[in-house]
Amino acid sequence: MEYFVQQLINGLTLGAIYGLIAIGYTMVYGIIGMINFAHGDVFMIGAFVALISFLVLGIAGVTWLPLALLLVLLIAMFVTSAYGWAVERLAYRPLRGSFRLAPLISAIGMSIFLQNYVQIAQGARVKPLPPLIQGGFTFMEHGSFTVSLSYMQIIIVVLTLALMTAFSLLIARTALGRAQRACEQDRTMAALLGINVDRTISLTFVMGAALAAVAGMMFLLYYGVIDFFIGFLAGIKAFTAAVLGGIGSLPGAMLGGLLIGLIETFWSAYFTIEYKDVAAFSILVLVLIFRPSGLLGRPEVEKV
Repeated sequence: MEYFVQQLINGLTLGAIYGLIAIGYTMVYGIIGMINFAHGDVFMIGAFVALISFLVLGIAGVTWLPLALLLVLLIAMFVTSAYGWAVERLAYRPLRGSFRLAPLISAIGMSIFLQNYVQIAQGARVKPLPPLIQGGFTFMEHGSFTVSLSYMQIIIVVLTLALMTAFSLLIARTALGRAQRACEQDRTMAALLGINVDRTISLTFVMGAALAAVAGMMFLLYYGVIDFFIGFLAGIKAFTAAVLGGIGSLPGAMLGGLLIGLIETFWSAYFTIEYKDVAAFSILVLVLIFRPSGLLGRPEVEKV
C-alpha cells in the first residue's frame, strides 16, 4: 500500500507537468485547428532560460530563494512568450490560408530548428542544477519504506491547478476569452464583427508558451537535469495527453496529462520500464477507439 501511494504521488506530479504543456497544445488547436508541434521545444527553451537565469542571478548575488524563483519565472515566461509569438508569426500566419498540411510541416520544421539551435548554443550534454527546494513530509512508515511528499511536488501540483483554473476563467469570462471562442467557431465571422483575429491567435500562442515556461521551470527544479531533447519527448507525451483528454478542452488536457503521468509511473513501478511508453499509447488507442473525441472532448458538428 505504501509503495502504491508513493507511485501515486510521483505520477500526479509528472502528470501535472504534462498537463501544463498539453494546455498549450489544446488552446492553439481550439482556435486554428492545428497542432503546434514546436510547442514541446518551447517548453525545452523555457527550461534552459530558467537554468541560465538561476546562474545569472546567483552571480548577481540574488540569494533569497523566493525572490529568485519569482524573477526566474517571470524571465522564463517573457522569453518563451517571445518564442511562441515568433513561431506563430513565422510558421503559421503565412500559411494560414494554405492547405492544412502546410502549417503542420512548417511546425515540424520549426521544432527541428529549435532543437538544433539549442544544441549548438548550449551543447548536447545534460545541464545539471543543484536542488534548490528541499524537504517535505514523510508518512505511512512501514519497515524501511517511507512515503514521502516533497515541497517541490506540492508546489507543482498546486501551481498547475491554480494556472488551469485561472486560464479557464480567462477564457470563460474575459473579452480575450470571448474573442478566442469566437475565432474557434468561425474566424471569418469573428473578423467581420470587429475581432482582431491575428492578434487573438498570436496572444493564444503567447499564453501557451508562457504555460510551457512554467512547466519547463518546474521540470528543471524537480528533476535537476535538462538537455536539448527533453522538448521532443515531453511534447509528444503532452500531445498524447491533449488527445486523450479531448483536444480543445482545457480540463481534458489536464485530465489527460494526469492519466499519462499515472500510467507511466505505475507501469514503470510494477512492470518493465522499457514499455511504459507502449502502455501509455495503448491506452490512448483504446480510448480513441471507443470515444474518438477523447474523454472530455465534444464531437465536431458540421453545419450545412
